[in-house]
Amino acid sequence: MTDQAQSSSEALARDRRLQQGIDSYGVGSWELNLATRELAWSATTRRLLGVAPDAPVDFDTFVSLVDPEDRDRVTQAVQRTIEHSEYLDIMFRVADRGQPSHWLRARGGLVRENGTAGYLCGIVLDIDQQKVLEQELRLQQNQLRSILDTVPDAMILIDGRGIMRFFSSAAERMFGLSEREAIGQNISILMPRPDASRHDNYISRYSNTGERHIIGIGRIVTGQRKDGTTFPIHLSIGEMVSSGERYFTGFIRDLTEYQQTQARLHELQAELVHVSRLTAMGEMASALAHELNQPLSAISNYMKGSRRLLAGSSDPNISKIENAMERAAEQALRAGQIIRRLRDFVARGESEKRVESLAKLVEEAGALGLTGAREQGVVLRFHMDQANDLVLVDRVQIQQVLVNLFRNALEAMATSRRKELSASNARVADDMIEVTVADSGSGIPDDVKAKLFQTFFTTKDTGMGVGLSISRSIIEAHGGRMWAETNSAGGATFRFTLPMAPGEDVTDAA
Repeated sequence: MTDQAQSSSEALARDRRLQQGIDSYGVGSWELNLATRELAWSATTRRLLGVAPDAPVDFDTFVSLVDPEDRDRVTQAVQRTIEHSEYLDIMFRVADRGQPSHWLRARGGLVRENGTAGYLCGIVLDIDQQKVLEQELRLQQNQLRSILDTVPDAMILIDGRGIMRFFSSAAERMFGLSEREAIGQNISILMPRPDASRHDNYISRYSNTGERHIIGIGRIVTGQRKDGTTFPIHLSIGEMVSSGERYFTGFIRDLTEYQQTQARLHELQAELVHVSRLTAMGEMASALAHELNQPLSAISNYMKGSRRLLAGSSDPNISKIENAMERAAEQALRAGQIIRRLRDFVARGESEKRVESLAKLVEEAGALGLTGAREQGVVLRFHMDQANDLVLVDRVQIQQVLVNLFRNALEAMATSRRKELSASNARVADDMIEVTVADSGSGIPDDVKAKLFQTFFTTKDTGMGVGLSISRSIIEAHGGRMWAETNSAGGATFRFTLPMAPGEDVTDAA
């Protein structure tokens, strides 16, 4: 055998080994004769396309195997490769003997002979697993996007240079910037001065020193919208490293509504304190008027009696004494009249009544009267019937009653093992709404129940004994009544009634 023949034989053997190695890896090879449109396929290619080992194939046969939805795209890609000498890289689906379609990827290029493009050669491989992974990845991305689109907190991802790489839908709504406008911009555009000019230095300092000032620690800062307006935000920052590059994720909550709510609660609390003091003063004035009127009447009577006893006296100063005692009696009567008028004024005091939502009153009163309840382990259960929600009341006064009941309940449950507080409402007779506040505290002893609503009676060491008395007076001034019960399972239940809003007012409020 000549050296040339031996070399040719070795080359053929090497080509067969290469082909076997490629086939064993699951990669098929193919060759398209551009002149005859005939195809030469390796065994692996035929297996991937579902064609028998001895079946003749040409380009039309190949196209018929491609999924109908992909045929035009495949033929156009092959034609562009032939006309423009481009590389071929296409993904398509084929059906194998009635089985579900599976994905293949073909890559190739032109091979020239005698100066002309005679063949289009390449490889083909199965990419079903790749497509499954891509589909799962898209599903996860869509799920993540759906979550980020629905959560109220904004999420922004920046790289180590402060450039925004992700901008959630909540961030778009919060800052007034679209995702397209934000991506690629420095995060400092969302900050007012001087924070905006300092931010890059913060990142640089952290990269150099590793000293954390805000990462992992939430804090309240100021954000700036697209229109230049600023607003308070709560910012929490997380960190991650991907492909050697550091990224930071910011979770942002708009505190505008929260601060407005806090301001309103402080305002409401101030109103309640003011009205509570006025009501307490009125209640005490009424009680004092009742208590002082009797001794003043007795003083007047004693004065008159003393004058009669002095009538037969021969004392030279008798006229002066009688005159002084007469004046004293007049002043005692005058004091009694003043106190009676004060009592009448307090009793006739009118409040400003409007149609109010009972659920809203309970919610606002709970924000004030139940501060720290959850930290104490108290379970709160509010069951408010929306069908019987509107009442005709003075908002601040009824909230004063609710706050007083809530605070009393918390104090009563301070040492209880089971701590549950509930509030509910229900319609009762005569167009009245009954409100119930129940606790699991120590309950009401029988000897206390009769005196519970008396002025200046209290079971607390530091109490004044006017809270429940004022509360009952407020409820009665609204045309309702208030009473207390001891629960069979322990604890106390306070009930009071309020007038339901008239039909025309209900319609207007809706």
